[in-house]
Amino acid sequence: MLITEAFAQTATGSPLGGSDTIVQLVPIVAMIAIVYFVLWRPQQRRAKEQRQMVQAAKRGDIVVTTGGIIGKVSKSVDDNEVELEIAPNVKVRLARSGIQEVRAKGEPIKDSAPPTKSPSAKKDAQSD
Repeated sequence: MLITEAFAQTATGSPLGGSDTIVQLVPIVAMIAIVYFVLWRPQQRRAKEQRQMVQAAKRGDIVVTTGGIIGKVSKSVDDNEVELEIAPNVKVRLARSGIQEVRAKGEPIKDSAPPTKSPSAKKDAQSD
């Protein structure tokens, strides 16, 4: 015989033969977990933040559309649309899904007269 008894005994199978399959699956499961925590989870978090930012856009905010147009929100039509002023007296209706980012949070535009100078500013102007 060419095979010794020692080699023949180990080749017949071990009582822990099922552990080979588990050892092969551990790296695959580890790679799936790494991809989940490095790629999928942060991407879902960014998408959620984007949705919240777009829904929170209100009157006076300066926004950038997905087409690259920069304008100021002049009116919130409803939950899905806003009116955007892209130039003086040029207003367009835009779906909220078309907003890419909110650049500056603005104060709501007041429909009243322009603010007057404070008393301290008047004193400074008179002293000059």
